[in-house]
Amino acid sequence: MNSENTQGYKGESLKIFEKYNCRVWGKVEITTTRGQFIGTLLPRSENDNDQHLVLKIDTGYNIGINISTITEIRELGYYKANYKIPEKKFPYSDNKPNVKLFGTGGTIASRLDYRTGAVIPAFSPGELYGAVPELADICNIETEKLFSVFSENMGPEQYVILAKAIKDEIEKGVDGIIIGHGTDTLHHTAAALTFMIQNPPIPIVLVGSQRSSDRPSSDAALNLIHAAYTAAYSDIAEVMVCMFGPTSDEYGFLHPGTRVRKMHSSYRSTFRTIGDTPLATINKDIGIKKIKTDRKVRRDDKNVTCTPVFNEKVTMVYYYPGMQGDVIDSLVECGYKGIVFVGTGLGHVNKSIYSAIERAQKKDIVMYMTLQTIWGYVNMFVYDTGRDLMKMGIVPAGNMLPETAYIKLGWALGQTNDTEKIKDIMLTPVNDEITPREPYDGYLVYQGGVSEIDDFIKNFRK
Repeated sequence: MNSENTQGYKGESLKIFEKYNCRVWGKVEITTTRGQFIGTLLPRSENDNDQHLVLKIDTGYNIGINISTITEIRELGYYKANYKIPEKKFPYSDNKPNVKLFGTGGTIASRLDYRTGAVIPAFSPGELYGAVPELADICNIETEKLFSVFSENMGPEQYVILAKAIKDEIEKGVDGIIIGHGTDTLHHTAAALTFMIQNPPIPIVLVGSQRSSDRPSSDAALNLIHAAYTAAYSDIAEVMVCMFGPTSDEYGFLHPGTRVRKMHSSYRSTFRTIGDTPLATINKDIGIKKIKTDRKVRRDDKNVTCTPVFNEKVTMVYYYPGMQGDVIDSLVECGYKGIVFVGTGLGHVNKSIYSAIERAQKKDIVMYMTLQTIWGYVNMFVYDTGRDLMKMGIVPAGNMLPETAYIKLGWALGQTNDTEKIKDIMLTPVNDEITPREPYDGYLVYQGGVSEIDDFIKNFRK
């Protein structure tokens, strides 16, 4: 058969194509031992196995059909799909705010290449307009691709480049900035930019999507619309993360860059403000509704403080029972200058690593304590363990999230090696990474299976 008609299929699955004379992009009716399915045959990823056909059904979802269950395939029609995102000229207007969108490689306004399984982004203004035409009603958008990486490959090198690029755009007079970013490490980048770019006169909005644009349940377009509105019109001038609020598309949240965390691997509403409340909700039809009012506001000047530095010899150590001191010794031997411990309870580790911590202290390794509990404060005065660890040089980091503490320590060590100066930087809040208290509603974990939560979910469906 023509390879054009069997893209990505091989082995046993290719034999099915030959047996029933079907082809990729054909509208087919597949009869199986488990029922009948109608949809469009899609290309396979080149790295997938040869035991399944992939069908896009009318709902827009893709399903896999095991070839061993197939008894008949009948082609109903054929239409070769063109998954290239249409490009239209972006209608710029002198009356709308000017927003700069930096791309780093996330799945915002993207499509899936079914042959390779790769996500192909829409990125030029014309592609964005073709994918999300509502953007033109909000603002003028100029785009620049800084990187094209998965978010796990974002790191200190990219943070520095991104911070400098943001500074340049602020000084040019842009009205707002959007950063398209993969969701896995989006909160790390948000923290890094909060520390590197301080007192910006405009909103800086990081946005991503949990599901690519070819999926009916994609959050990409709505997140991008909300981010564009925030960048263009919000009077909150700081680094924020804009993502789904509830699991529905009712509104999005604006989260502070230092207190946000990805909390679920696949939910669209994965991002949550930890130990505090979000800054605001954003609805494309209603606008921005503030939850917190004591925020830095938009200004007319072009002034910003940019400190784009980072010492990569910083690490996080997630404590576990039975940890041995050689873990700490090996880090010191490898030249690490700072360690953020993620301890148990109020900030504890076991006694078997005490001697290694003392050796690290003698070599001027700066060490800070955060918590595995995620919510709450380090309190090392309560038990002897905490007092012993402080004597060995470990500094409690308040209610700073572990990831935020790691980012801040790398940023602090990028500026100085002086232990006291580092401590001053670490414990002086830039933007609520340490707060004097956590509000009563800053810790909410909805646990299913109990009547009051079941009633709440039934009534509000959030």
